[in-house]
Amino acid sequence: MVRLSDLHPEEAENMLRVPPADIAPGSWITPKPLAESTVALLTTSGLHRRDDPPFLPGALDYRLIPADVDFGDLTCSHHSTNWDRSALQQDPNVVLPLERLHELASAGEIGSVANWHYAFMGGVPDPEKLEPSAREVGRLLRQDGVDAVVLVPV
Repeated sequence: MVRLSDLHPEEAENMLRVPPADIAPGSWITPKPLAESTVALLTTSGLHRRDDPPFLPGALDYRLIPADVDFGDLTCSHHSTNWDRSALQQDPNVVLPLERLHELASAGEIGSVANWHYAFMGGVPDPEKLEPSAREVGRLLRQDGVDAVVLVPV
């Protein structure tokens, strides 16, 4: 991630003007043990299957990624001068640690890997606009019996 000190002063100043979202705390729950939980991944890498439409800059929608996806069938439409994609090109697990999740399930550390995982576009200037898509993904996760989600921000 780029440091503010590395940006042009006007760009750094503009970034500091955007106030953080005010999110009220939710009610506390007691989750199932991970060894009994179905776990999904949610990435903001702009990753998607090659047959899916690419993400456009500032996209507020998401893409579904199946648990058995071949990494060779994935591509990324998140382009930014602030993101070095070389690690992604070497190992997609850095933005979608699906192979690591399968290893955790095989080792009994988690109950199972969810059937579907979700990708959003990163760098959305107004994250509150993501709420309709986030609520929809939340419903889908619940419908699929997902107990825990690992957010992989990019």
